[in-house]
Amino acid sequence: MNSEAQVEELLSFFKALADANRLRIIGLLAQQPSTVEQLSAMLGLAPSTVSRHLSYLVHVGLTSARAEGYYNVYRFEAAALEQMARRLLARETLPAIASDVDMDAYDRKVLRNFSLPDGRLKSLPMQRKKLDVILRHAVELFEPGVHYPEEQVNETLKQIHEDTATLRREMVAARLMARDHGEYWRVGAE
Repeated sequence: MNSEAQVEELLSFFKALADANRLRIIGLLAQQPSTVEQLSAMLGLAPSTVSRHLSYLVHVGLTSARAEGYYNVYRFEAAALEQMARRLLARETLPAIASDVDMDAYDRKVLRNFSLPDGRLKSLPMQRKKLDVILRHAVELFEPGVHYPEEQVNETLKQIHEDTATLRREMVAARLMARDHGEYWRVGAE
């Protein structure tokens, strides 16, 4: 099922549960199967209103109907609710729903807001979340698997900001770079 179909199915499922009268109907049907007329009397709603709600609940699979004489008897489908919740809210389903979202949009926005036209930084952000974006950008200046002396790290970082000590320290603290005996390297890149 593609992400658009999953979104539509999730919306239908939650829409079914997002109405107080439908929740009351489900609650009553969870206790015992009932007809439209019985539900109408218990809820104080017009039979046409109850029928409309039941139609929607049948459509999403939360209730079912079987004919008994002149009446349809509705019942709550607990197993369908459990199966639907398990399938729609599965760990692999929810991320797939957002598969067409631009995950790097925030990073680009932060970089744009803190960068000058020449690519250098105007300033270092105070907010940790924004600083992390800058640090992820800065670490890209270094090749994976290469050890750099501190002087070379400073020269490289000066390309984007004068405060190389803060950038170095923060990249090490964020575990983007490691340091040992005056040498720096990208973490996880060796």
